[in-house]
Amino acid sequence: MFTGLVEGTGTVKAIRGVRHEKTLTIAPLFPMNDIRVGESISVDGVCLTVTGLRDETFSVYVSGETLSRSTMGLLKQGDEVNLERALRFADRLGGHLVSGHVDGIGKILKKTPQQRSWLMRIGLDQQLSRYTLEKGSIAVDGISLTINRCEENYFEVNIIPQTGVETTLLRKKVGTPVNIETDLIGKYIEKFFSTERKSLPKEESAGIDREMLVRQGFGE
Repeated sequence: MFTGLVEGTGTVKAIRGVRHEKTLTIAPLFPMNDIRVGESISVDGVCLTVTGLRDETFSVYVSGETLSRSTMGLLKQGDEVNLERALRFADRLGGHLVSGHVDGIGKILKKTPQQRSWLMRIGLDQQLSRYTLEKGSIAVDGISLTINRCEENYFEVNIIPQTGVETTLLRKKVGTPVNIETDLIGKYIEKFFSTERKSLPKEESAGIDREMLVRQGFGE
């Protein structure tokens, strides 16, 4: 589990493997002296397991499932990636709960400079956009961001100067794909209510109404 507060970036030093699985070797650009084999690390928002350490680099294995859902298969030697180590129970939760299990890929549609920040519009398909909510949370390449506006096929976020400096996001061009992880809590709520609807007679399962909420203990 992660917070979406990126600790720093790293450079992809080597990529080994075939079409359906790869091993990445990454050199952090900030101190990570106590990293250990077997621990989890977020690489551009993807939760990966450290499989090897050598000199000042670490290696991670990327499965076929992860390659199919994320931008990991698009990485090239020399690319820079966002890094975050797993959340410890004693840590402050400054962002939001991020699992590192990417839901899919979005695309940067627009970057508009503000006074000191940037407004970024990111496109995504309807399967993911149903989990977006104005002022809700979303992870883009592992970065915890607040949604300013959302429509059927895109959402907008504000990139503050600190985030721009500490992550790779502002260095990416319009048209670049990015990893998207929607709010974990929203997905559980949808699953809960969809299961509830399936258990009801057809005429009562059209949607969420007052009676359904009362059955679940919301209100009187």
